[in-house]
Amino acid sequence: MNEKKRYTDEELEEFRQLILEKLEKAEREYENLCSSLRNTDGNGTSDTSPTFKALEEGAYTLGKEEAARLAERQRVFINHLRAALVRIDNKTYGVCRATGKLIPKERLRAVPHATLSIEGKEQKR
Repeated sequence: MNEKKRYTDEELEEFRQLILEKLEKAEREYENLCSSLRNTDGNGTSDTSPTFKALEEGAYTLGKEEAARLAERQRVFINHLRAALVRIDNKTYGVCRATGKLIPKERLRAVPHATLSIEGKEQKR
C-alpha cells in the first residue's frame, strides 16, 4: 500500500480554516493582554487610601508580570500558527520533521501548529 506523502489540497484547506479561527481568537486574546499591560482600563491605585496602596501595588505588579508572561506565550503561539499557514501554502503542512510521515489528522486538529508526530517526539527524547 502506498503511504500518502502529503495532505490533499482539500484537507489543507480544512486545516487552514481551523488555523485561521484559532489565529483570530489568539490575536484577540493577545490584544486583551497587551491592553491590560498598558493599563488602558484606568484601574490604578491613585484613588486608594495609603494604608492599602502598598498591598494593591504589590498585587498589581504581580498581575502585570503574569499578564506579561501570558502575552509572551500567546505571541509565540500566534507565530507558530502563522508558520503553520506558511507550511500549508508550501504544501508541507502535516509532515513530521523527524519521521517524514504524515502527522495524524486527530493530532493536527488538537495541535494545528504541530511539526512532530507522537513518534517523532519520542525519537527526539
